[in-house]
Amino acid sequence: MARRRWPASRALLSVAAWMALLAVLPWWLGLPLLLSLAASTVLLQHRLTGTHAAMIRRALRWGLPGMLFALQRSLGGDVLAWGAALLGALAGYTLLAGLEAWLDRELRRAPPAPPSPEWPELALAPSGPPARIIELQPVRWQAVVDRPPDPLGGNVVCSDGHCRLATGECIDDVGDAIAFSASGRWLVARLRDERSLLLWDRQRDRRYRLRRWQLAGWDGEQPWLSRGDDAMPLALPAVLGRDDDEG
Repeated sequence: MARRRWPASRALLSVAAWMALLAVLPWWLGLPLLLSLAASTVLLQHRLTGTHAAMIRRALRWGLPGMLFALQRSLGGDVLAWGAALLGALAGYTLLAGLEAWLDRELRRAPPAPPSPEWPELALAPSGPPARIIELQPVRWQAVVDRPPDPLGGNVVCSDGHCRLATGECIDDVGDAIAFSASGRWLVARLRDERSLLLWDRQRDRRYRLRRWQLAGWDGEQPWLSRGDDAMPLALPAVLGRDDDEG
């Protein structure tokens, strides 16, 4: 606490010493000194640092009453002298206020900073990427014995776990049902062990065998899977550990 008070006390002592100096000096010495400080502020405004500019302004504000005290003393110290000093103070501080307003013109022209958001706004502000509500389309399983139609054309012919598509491509170890995405890009088959799925991305010709996963539904053309009826569905890239996969 003592360390914080020392700079303030030192600044107060320096201001008092400056006022006393100008009060002791003849006014015709103090006035040119103040005018030279004002001129340096105008001519060197782009060269002065913030600290130096503030010191000069402080010297003008507190030096003016000291110089006016010297003026009234030189005029005899009577009522007329004090009146002249008061008129000088009015004129001097008016000019000083105009000078400071002119020096701060760029600060007034700058656009005001946007107000800082209050804590309720911060609490309600969304974080992370925008959320998207996903409504999964139900899965339409088709029994393999019914020669299910392929959205890409033809029918799927299955016999003893071996299924052949109209394109000539085959999948093995198929159980009792298969399902297609809306456009036929994906083919999903229940395998014979009844605990695994075969997912075939026919567009990229990629096949995935997943154990103990269920097909929960379709998000457009993308399959979503879950561990059970009560478990949260996940997209295939998340199941495979490839969250950056575009699918």
